[in-house]
Amino acid sequence: MDHNRTPLFSALRRHAENNPLQFHIPGHKKGVGTDAEFRNFIGDNALSIDLINIAPLDDLHQPTGVIEESQKLAADAFGADYTFFSVQGTSGAIMTMILSVCSPGDKIIVPRNIHKSVMSAIIFAGARPVFISPARDSNLGIDHGITTRSVRRALERHPDAKAVLVINPTYFGICANLKEIVELVHSYDIPVLVDEAHGVLIHFSGDLPMSAMQAGADMAATSVHKLGGSMTQSSVLNMKAGRINPQRVQTIISMLTTTSTSYILLASLDTSRRNLAVNGQAMADKAIELAQRAREAINAIPGLYCFGKEILGGEATFDLDPTKVSIHVRHLGITGYDAENWLRDNYNLEVELSDMYNILCLITPGDTEDTVSQLLDALRAMVQRYPQVDEVQELVVKIPDIPQLSLTPREAFYGETEVVPFKESAGRIIAEFIYVYPPGIPILLPGEVISQSNIDYIVDHVEVGLPVKGPEDRSIQFVKVIVEENAII
Repeated sequence: MDHNRTPLFSALRRHAENNPLQFHIPGHKKGVGTDAEFRNFIGDNALSIDLINIAPLDDLHQPTGVIEESQKLAADAFGADYTFFSVQGTSGAIMTMILSVCSPGDKIIVPRNIHKSVMSAIIFAGARPVFISPARDSNLGIDHGITTRSVRRALERHPDAKAVLVINPTYFGICANLKEIVELVHSYDIPVLVDEAHGVLIHFSGDLPMSAMQAGADMAATSVHKLGGSMTQSSVLNMKAGRINPQRVQTIISMLTTTSTSYILLASLDTSRRNLAVNGQAMADKAIELAQRAREAINAIPGLYCFGKEILGGEATFDLDPTKVSIHVRHLGITGYDAENWLRDNYNLEVELSDMYNILCLITPGDTEDTVSQLLDALRAMVQRYPQVDEVQELVVKIPDIPQLSLTPREAFYGETEVVPFKESAGRIIAEFIYVYPPGIPILLPGEVISQSNIDYIVDHVEVGLPVKGPEDRSIQFVKVIVEENAII
């Protein structure tokens, strides 16, 4: 296929150049009706292609024209049989994957460190999650992926599962042996769904880990906007034919998608596909080279450590995307949160994330020698401010056991609830989410039985000021639980 073509973007440009008289939404009508300051900042070119579903521009909900052509080109570029554009982000694509294969009561095998969109879809579907604990790195205080061995155990216990979901690569760029996991799951004739939010570049470079489509996965939700150059909120859902009905996928993604689809976002997917298909290897090469330079320089700074291929070799650490530059700061006697705030306040520098022991910086095709040099200068200055300490705080990342699931997440989420003091909630069934950081794994999900160890772990985090997210009461004084009926005597 000719990947220099951009069917949708070209059609949008032609439409704007024709300058038709518009009596349809959006009401700003090429920017004339919008705020003057906003129009001046955004520019008339962008506003001229901020359009709505009309015949010449096709319809994302039932594509038969230029959007269909663009999606076919994307499928070819990603090695998929079908590609669906998402203007609801990768969250919308992930929810589509799960809702396409799960019905009420169905089991789905998922890692415990799933994105919240996975749990949202499980609630909507009425599915029953079977959790696998990710491999924990005791040296870095982060989680890697799930292992083939843990997937095998889950399948042996739950051969009736409707799907297995894998995160690949992880946020920190670590990959399991995805092809081996796919082959194992397929031996049960069960589809594999991949959260590939942080892996758009890997399909376009032989120097990066294997992509979901290359590994033979059935579906993969891939964030083009995170690392591939498209605009925020634009992603793709890639699919292999065979185990999943593509017509059902189209129906589900349409149900989850606004009818006022953004043509600016769609055009950015069309053009980013062109850039990746034509220049992807060079783009990846540039990012890898800059990241490796940064990694070597960071490891030469006293008190900092940036892991590389030396951590590979385990089941959960099969491969690495080096463009994820994770910097371990514990030996400076500060937390990752401290480092993030210091870099922001003193160098106007924003990192991707921070946790108790690390900060994560993404090196992408948008970086240059200059941006990497600025990062290194800022890190060196931070080390001058926080020199390496003699006694390093012991790394402690202890997670309570996965609680008993007493109700499906849907039953709990929509059940009759009451609010009780959190410290007195042991033995009750929670009806909301509680996540703690590090490492971002959910400690309690709707339908799980609260244990005293859960309460102690969460209270310890709150008392030292670490982030706890999810519940309606952000102070975690109270928690929403399922109402219990008293026995009638």
